[in-house]
Amino acid sequence: MDNQNRELPQNAIIYVAKPRSGYSGDYATVQEAIDAIPEGNTTPVTIYLRPGTYREAVRISGDKPFITLIGEGETPEDVCIAYNNYAGRKRENGDMTGTFRSATVSVYANHFTAQNLTFANTFDGARDVGGRQALAFYGSGEHMKLINCRFLGKQDTLYTRDGSQYYKDCYIEGDVDFIFGAARVVFEHCHIHSLQRTSAQPGEAHGYVAAPSTYMSQPYGYVFRHCTLTSECPEHTVYLGRPWHAGSDPFAVGYAVYMQCELGAHIHPDGWTDMGGFLGRNGRFGEFENTGAGAQVTASRPQLTAEEATALTDEKVLGWQP
Repeated sequence: MDNQNRELPQNAIIYVAKPRSGYSGDYATVQEAIDAIPEGNTTPVTIYLRPGTYREAVRISGDKPFITLIGEGETPEDVCIAYNNYAGRKRENGDMTGTFRSATVSVYANHFTAQNLTFANTFDGARDVGGRQALAFYGSGEHMKLINCRFLGKQDTLYTRDGSQYYKDCYIEGDVDFIFGAARVVFEHCHIHSLQRTSAQPGEAHGYVAAPSTYMSQPYGYVFRHCTLTSECPEHTVYLGRPWHAGSDPFAVGYAVYMQCELGAHIHPDGWTDMGGFLGRNGRFGEFENTGAGAQVTASRPQLTAEEATALTDEKVLGWQP
């Protein structure tokens, strides 16, 4: 029967289990389960992933909203979607994979939710293939929620392309610009870990946490609230962020604020830095009541007032209440 002409029952549930895993399932891969959902679906679909590592690239197109992925393990480590794609990899048709097509999981749909999962790009970043960009997750949709998930990669781990996205109790690791994009995003109680970049030269920065490319038409971009930033990098070698002007667009003036976060000693005293000829001091960056060895109040690190911080509610930033 044609998948696109069938109807799903209300609150449809699908199970995915790896072959010979000892678990039962309707499908053996995540992508098979996604493909079984009709285009233009209006019925919420929950896909439960049995424990194991699913080595595949997954794509959820924009015409498949209302999908929830839930890992059935006791922890997010128990269920992992992993792939080793990277920018510069030759595709089957001979074309080169670009940064934005390198993601392990790509979501273009609205009302997507993920819980208790790990998204990993296992490309080691050491091979000379013309770049290190290798996305673990690409998100482009409204009303996206990711709860208790892990995002593992090195450069460009998490691409919040656009839309509105909410991350709570998540672990995100990488080294260079590993949280980037133009979406409106709230990160709540997340653990953000900067990896050591072995290729960094003496005196060179080891990394940059965020590279927002928020358009001026958007009053809000990244809000990090009650997050913990850690690293094994040397002191003062990682910046909170820098302004990514995608395509050198002068109107992509990144927005990022860290509110009541704990900042490790790896954070550079200047906080922010320049990128691609655009000055960090011209970005829409700020902090509020941060703590830890990396927290400082200086002229190069603008601070929000209590009134400004209070106004940055989830509903105000996202346009909806998680």
